[in-house]
Amino acid sequence: MQYFSFLDDSEVRRVHESSLEILEEVGLLVRNEKARYRFAEHGAIVDHETEMVRLPRNVVEKYRAMVPATITLRGRDPKNDVTFPRKLPVVATASSAPDIVDPVTGITRRATSDDIARIAHVVNEADNIDVFSISTLADDAPSDQISLSRFYPALKNCLKPIRTSVWTVEEAKQILKLGELIAGSPEAFWERPFINFGYCSIVTPLTMDYDSTENLMFFAENGVTAYGTIAPMGGINTPQSLPGMLTLINAEWLATACLAQMSKAGTEQIYNFLPVFADLRDGAYAPGAIEVGMMNSLVCQMARFYDVPAGGYLGLTNSKTADAQAGFEKGMSPLLGAVSGVNFIVMGGLQDALMTFDFGQLLIDNEIAGMVKRVRTGFAFSDEEIALEDVKQVGPGALFAGLPMTLDNMTTTTFMPELADRKLRETWETEGSSTIHQRAMNKAREILSQPNAAAFDAETDARIRAEFAGMVAGDSTLPEGWKELDIGGDKVSRGRRVNRRAKSTAA
Repeated sequence: MQYFSFLDDSEVRRVHESSLEILEEVGLLVRNEKARYRFAEHGAIVDHETEMVRLPRNVVEKYRAMVPATITLRGRDPKNDVTFPRKLPVVATASSAPDIVDPVTGITRRATSDDIARIAHVVNEADNIDVFSISTLADDAPSDQISLSRFYPALKNCLKPIRTSVWTVEEAKQILKLGELIAGSPEAFWERPFINFGYCSIVTPLTMDYDSTENLMFFAENGVTAYGTIAPMGGINTPQSLPGMLTLINAEWLATACLAQMSKAGTEQIYNFLPVFADLRDGAYAPGAIEVGMMNSLVCQMARFYDVPAGGYLGLTNSKTADAQAGFEKGMSPLLGAVSGVNFIVMGGLQDALMTFDFGQLLIDNEIAGMVKRVRTGFAFSDEEIALEDVKQVGPGALFAGLPMTLDNMTTTTFMPELADRKLRETWETEGSSTIHQRAMNKAREILSQPNAAAFDAETDARIRAEFAGMVAGDSTLPEGWKELDIGGDKVSRGRRVNRRAKSTAA
């Protein structure tokens, strides 16, 4: 498949050369002493007093060439493992929102571990979402189990690859211990480590902090699957131009990729970014901007130049509800990413600039992901598919509906949505005039009303809970009071949407 590109080959090379110049002449502020010594041991020029590290171009070229061409994210069930690049993009949920739209009241509130369990259950049944990047924080987490209270309910209720970030190495060790208990032994887990991590690999511009850099080195040293994400904000901490932002963040990615390889050669990475521009009319954070998709297209070109997987946060929105704004912001950038060759799309479930999770939005995004994958699936081109003989057989003024090709291809040539409405207006009105969000909420409730086949067996769960005293419950249960509303035979979820922050302000 030929991918859409903004840059020609000479422009890609210019970005690369300019990035090398930044790393060699400007360098990085590296707060982590261990990382500074590691850079120095591998040829960097380090000033420990100022904490500045400069990377000669020959050092960058040596270590960036060690990054593998593929990465594998593993789930509890090996059938759900994903290795990419592959033909279809891998789609993940977006992660770490502090809030959730309560499915019973429709009011935004702080998310809890119970919410994570329910989201994991729904993600496990969402056919077009491949990876559960843990969607929310857990406000009820014990102080010594902040990350455990997220990973445990997620792993307990979903067989797909699970990932999110942790604050410290000690938290990472706690999560890896959880993995060993799930697997039954340390040997069984490390034979096939099915927990994946993320980290913020750099603070733009050109700064490595202490904790995330410590995590980067720990993951690489121990062969733990993890990848970094760089999240610049154009006009605030990068130049206010797409080429300027690309060159700066490309330098940052090269630096973090080098440190990972210096920690352990062959460490898998993704060229992964959340590049957003500020709306400088008021400084608003704008992940729904179309320039996010444009930047991802540029990132895809650089990733192909380096022969590494390309990823990005694409299906994001500033909208606070599943409205038209959410629809076009969540549709346009992922589609642009797909035609640009992106391998990994982080998109599902969040609204309000990554602040809020919504069950209905998750399943709408699952349908958008299916459409994006349909584009990348493409189509066969052959004499048979041209169907010249069928055209000759049918001739003018007749129909193709009864031909064998039509029957054979009726569910494969076109994407068949489950939630999008294609009925006549009269039928839709007769059945209650439901919105796609209402239908999506109804679908979420239907999933959560069924037993979760992914849940731990009693023995495994007892083994885990014996190790971690006071841990959250982690069970996926239908929230009390989540009712269905029957409108003209079309049941939809009851609930009104109120912004929690707006409500608290009014109060």
